Amino acid sequence: MAFSHLKLGVSPLCWTNDVLDDLGGDIPLTTCLQQAAQAGYQGIELGRKFPRDAHELSPLLGAAGLQLASGWHSGFLAERGLEEELEAVRPHAQLLQQLGANVMVYGECGQLPGESPLDEPISLSPALSRIDLTAYCNKLNAFADVLLRDFGLKLAYHHHLMMLVEHDDEVQAFLAQTQDNVGLVFDSGHAFAAGVDMASVLEKYGHRICHIHLKDVRPHVLQRLYGEDLSFNDAVRAGLFTVPGDGGIDYAPLIRFVASAGYQGWLIVEAEQDPATAPPLATASRAFKWVSEHFPVDTPLKGDAR
Repeated sequence: MAFSHLKLGVSPLCWTNDVLDDLGGDIPLTTCLQQAAQAGYQGIELGRKFPRDAHELSPLLGAAGLQLASGWHSGFLAERGLEEELEAVRPHAQLLQQLGANVMVYGECGQLPGESPLDEPISLSPALSRIDLTAYCNKLNAFADVLLRDFGLKLAYHHHLMMLVEHDDEVQAFLAQTQDNVGLVFDSGHAFAAGVDMASVLEKYGHRICHIHLKDVRPHVLQRLYGEDLSFNDAVRAGLFTVPGDGGIDYAPLIRFVASAGYQGWLIVEAEQDPATAPPLATASRAFKWVSEHFPVDTPLKGDAR
């Protein structure tokens, strides 16, 4: 069974890491775009090599036949006021709007430890309990309203390792105190790695999910992450994440949700790996084939699944 409202996209993290400069630093943006299209994807998210001017980016996407699915915004509403955050997001939101995206991924970067938080031990991840959750959620509700009103963008909040909304109790508390205008990026990899009860969140808050990131987790690296108190970046380098179907995640609840709950949005393959050990075209093609076979997408199998 296929649904025409589902689109399959890919993150440029398969080619170039946004934080670790050496991972894919030598891969040109044009190679990323061409290979994403060659693997079969309809769209792609923003990455650090993407020009932030619509007049520059639009022809690059057009030449590859790709749509812009979304883009990450590093938000700081846990530390700063609404007006300051709205001023900071404006250029990013305008770019997404101009290129036809309808969701914006929001990652909370306030309250993080150290100058380079993703290099800090996982044990230093900030607890959601350290902030006034009601006040924070009120700001996010207002931020989401303005984002939709002024830019036509749905806010898609990203639960994430090493960030305030990480573990199962934090995800559920956050969703309970925000309004439906605050959507959720459901990220299979971050959910599994942080112990989020996937089935429970999908059942209670499936209507809030407006964007999905699909990546898998290698259990032996996850065990090292907590057992050796690694940093997020160390775990990424060690191969924590991989493409769907290659790790330990049971995708059955998410597949059922997408098939039966009327989800209308992007499925984004996102595998933060070293392209030197996980060649991007072959990796992205294999992921395209797996997702197309397991999820109710209507994208034809044209990927080069080697």
